Amino acid sequence: MMSTKWISAIVLLQLCYTGCGFCGKVLVWPCDMSPWLNIRIILEKLTERGHEVTVLVSPQSFIIDYNKPSTLKFEVIPMPHDREAAEKSLDHFLDIATNVMPTLSHWQSALKLDEFLFQDDGNFKLCETVVYNQSIMKKLREANYNVMVIDPALPCGELIAELLGVPFVYTFWIHQHDNPFWDQFYSEVLGRPTTLCEIMGKAEIWLIRTYWDFEFPRPYLPNFEFVGGLHCKPAKPLPKGMEEFVRSSGEDGVVVFSLGSMVKNLTDEKANLIASALAQIPQKVLWRYKGNKPATLGTNTRLYDWIPQNDLLGHPKTKAFITHGGTNGIYEAIYHGVPMVGVPLFADQPDNIAHMKAKGAAVEVNINTMTSADLLHALRTVINEPSYKENATRLSRIHHDQPVKPLDRAVFWIEFVMRHKGAKHLRPASHDLTWFQYHSLDVIGFLLACVATAIFLVTKCCLFSCRKFNKAGKKKKRE
Repeated sequence: MMSTKWISAIVLLQLCYTGCGFCGKVLVWPCDMSPWLNIRIILEKLTERGHEVTVLVSPQSFIIDYNKPSTLKFEVIPMPHDREAAEKSLDHFLDIATNVMPTLSHWQSALKLDEFLFQDDGNFKLCETVVYNQSIMKKLREANYNVMVIDPALPCGELIAELLGVPFVYTFWIHQHDNPFWDQFYSEVLGRPTTLCEIMGKAEIWLIRTYWDFEFPRPYLPNFEFVGGLHCKPAKPLPKGMEEFVRSSGEDGVVVFSLGSMVKNLTDEKANLIASALAQIPQKVLWRYKGNKPATLGTNTRLYDWIPQNDLLGHPKTKAFITHGGTNGIYEAIYHGVPMVGVPLFADQPDNIAHMKAKGAAVEVNINTMTSADLLHALRTVINEPSYKENATRLSRIHHDQPVKPLDRAVFWIEFVMRHKGAKHLRPASHDLTWFQYHSLDVIGFLLACVATAIFLVTKCCLFSCRKFNKAGKKKKRE
């Protein structure tokens, strides 16, 4: 008779091996700040299923804590650690994002963001350190990774994958404009003419951080997979002091206000304007804000350096969410069915809020032109008009009614690429076309040649006929 200890050991071993039929090695090129929060959840799920995950990380990272015990492995890139310069660069970007980009058109704002991302000296140095460091590249080659998971917000990950000959998956989509500087650098490293766009086109799968609760129907390629809201989860209990403040709101409820982890330099004038509007609503307000305490701050408003945003949005007393429109916050609001007041700043935020407006779950205000009355009106609209709550609840029901959870879908496709060494059958052939073939210039040229030939022949025939008629006329006159 087998002892209980042996039975327990066998069951434990079986559980370990049933999580993943094929366990491989994953190399990761992440982006710092909020995108890391999404990709980390995917990576931790992969390690749970038995995969070995290694993250390439800069020593200047702001939120990727590589010294903290983790199931993930971190390969710290050896480069000069200039924290002060990195912080100065981030502050410069935040200043542009908060005070300049909202004044620009959507197209100008996108160009400004590209200009910063592609010309960021720190990112280029990081990339250069990796691809030109023979010991790092040798170590990465010897590891024999099965797949590379890349955040495309910052270039270089796809270049490393190309050098290693490893299939790669993008963790979300971002529109990139042509940049000759990176094209030249990629060509130099690979020893052949190429472009950043060409290398990006080799991605096996694109994991898109939205879903049909957010998107509108339109054609997509088969290697696009929608995994929006993969980080969302049921609300947990709030800290005691915060819970007491929320419950003290009574029937009026609370408003949650956060412009994200990156925004910390609102002007005192703007902060006072916002605080003045918040003081005029009957709801209690929990505002994530690190600046100077506004002089117009009402007794109904509390300031916090950090708030458990997901847990607050999932609280039954939450009536509205004031957000900058980041994808993470948008999806937490959708998940919990909370209507929004959007204050977009840059990047995909204006587009995200535009989607929520079109879905009837949000009202937008412009941070540069709004007055206290504008913000107050927007808040009263989403709180008092039932349609906004109804539409937010409808989007929440759509989000929860999926055959496969977004996180499981993301993990499946990464494992799929590992098992099959790519997903070439899903990759469109258009990526292999030359630029003139892609724009059908060869077809247009052929058609123009046909038209020109036809015109030439018709012209020649007309001229020939005219000559014949002229000769015949002259002959008759002589006779």
